[in-house]
Amino acid sequence: MQGLQIIDKTANRFDAIVIGSGMSGGWAAKELCEQGFKTLVLEKGRLVNHVRDYPTMNQEPWQMDHRGGLTPDQVSRQHIQIRSGFVGESGHHFFTDDIDNPYQEDRRFDWIRGNQTGGRSLTWGRHTYRWSDLDFSANAREGIAIDWPVRYQELAPWYSYVEKFIGICGEKLGLAHVPDGEFLKPFDLNCLEQEFKKKVAQKLDGRIVTIGRVAHLTEPQPWHLALGRGKCQTRNKCSRGCPFGAYFSSNAATLPAANLTGNLSVRPDSIVHSLLFDQKTQQVTGVRVIDSTDHTEHEYFAKIVFMCASAPASAQIMLHSVSDRFPDGLGNDSGELGHNIMDHHYHVGAMGEYEGLEDQYYTGKRPTGIYIPKYVNLDPKSNHSDFLRGFGYQGDSGRAGWGRGNDLPEVGADFKESLFKPGGWKMSLMGFGEVLPDHKNRMYLSKDRVDKWGIPQIVFDASHGENEMKMRGKIKTDAMEMLEISGFKNIIGFDHIGGLGNGVHEMGTARMGHDPKSSVLNKWNQVHAVKNLYVTDGSFMVSSNCVNPSLTYMAFTARAVDHVVKEIKKGNL
Repeated sequence: MQGLQIIDKTANRFDAIVIGSGMSGGWAAKELCEQGFKTLVLEKGRLVNHVRDYPTMNQEPWQMDHRGGLTPDQVSRQHIQIRSGFVGESGHHFFTDDIDNPYQEDRRFDWIRGNQTGGRSLTWGRHTYRWSDLDFSANAREGIAIDWPVRYQELAPWYSYVEKFIGICGEKLGLAHVPDGEFLKPFDLNCLEQEFKKKVAQKLDGRIVTIGRVAHLTEPQPWHLALGRGKCQTRNKCSRGCPFGAYFSSNAATLPAANLTGNLSVRPDSIVHSLLFDQKTQQVTGVRVIDSTDHTEHEYFAKIVFMCASAPASAQIMLHSVSDRFPDGLGNDSGELGHNIMDHHYHVGAMGEYEGLEDQYYTGKRPTGIYIPKYVNLDPKSNHSDFLRGFGYQGDSGRAGWGRGNDLPEVGADFKESLFKPGGWKMSLMGFGEVLPDHKNRMYLSKDRVDKWGIPQIVFDASHGENEMKMRGKIKTDAMEMLEISGFKNIIGFDHIGGLGNGVHEMGTARMGHDPKSSVLNKWNQVHAVKNLYVTDGSFMVSSNCVNPSLTYMAFTARAVDHVVKEIKKGNL
């Protein structure tokens, strides 16, 4: 992303403004710029240039000052971020400073963030799965929350559009509840995973083991190469930023595509204070921004505004944008703004050791493992009486390395020589479960605590529910069962739930729906009462499914921009 056009600070009028530069913000910018809109992207954090600003992308542990660990000062400044379990020396600079960005917790909430150009698209897990009608109709079928105003057939072309551009590798399975997409060549299962797949299929009806569907280029297409992206080198250093652009990120793909149009301007270090609202036109006219470097205040104006700051952050901005028309937050006629927070619950499953296959190994550091799609509550035959919805598993297997010697009470040359040989085979299975929407799971603005820029802090008041807790028992026992019937030994189940938010998939603070009395957005991601304001990050989600949500955010974002274009042509915007 060299040559990115940083905003000319004398300019303050654009055709469109996008708040946030991550997964959905990058897509909004690309689509708007390619449609000819002069577009300003406002990013809360610092500027991160593709490749140039990935300081650890080629480092090995022994080349780092602290061998991968954090200093006490870093731990204190990122005491929330480390709850995720994957913040270390190699990538902590892509996670938020919790001291400078505080929030409050009525109930524990693990808000894992990345304030920089590209946001969390630099550190995401990259698993990408479509939703099906089983998911879009679940709320209506079960009488939970409200119905989705969209069904799969309407979204399917947008899934294809996004998948082709970003590049998804995976195996087609022909499952109606996890639809196939536009896939590149999948990564291979290793020998133990092949054995596991065979035994699970033989002994457990309905459970399918496949390779993870991930946003990595295994066969770069011309449009990928044109953006400077290349084939995955299987280094497994993805969360540090990929110098090959081999996995999809805003910095490697959507923002460069937007930049090529000449219509993109980016303003980093921009704390959005509020949205500007015109009482006469009943539309937003722009955005008020505080520069995080010098605390100066600025206003930018546009015909269209896209909220893509992340579900809690977008709701915070809208709740803080009050007026005579919207005293409880912009677009909050329904009272649902900030409510219905969802996530995925995980850190539950099992691991085991395998005896055999010692004469076989694998090559490369594959950036994904296995995936087991959900198999309960798909139909009357698979219904489970204890809980609603379902879960899938992500897992991995490999051979133990020399580090296994750390805990062994042995010394001497023979012991050291033995550590140069591959250790035994191991496999782990981690469940990812759906969280039901619940009006009582909410966030709101503190009345007495503000951040360093004077903006009221978010207070989270949300937790996992009874349905999720019952589901976790099934996830754990099924994982242990699959390992046992496949011949694993020393099987250990685990369950470390953490707080809501620990799945790093916040959703639902400004849900869409048919009825303005019970939802914030319509089916086009458009605020019911403010037609030129669109919200396309996880805020709009009405339920959470159990699969990673980023692909769905991107598909809805591209569809929303298409709606903008059509509405402008009709004279409605």
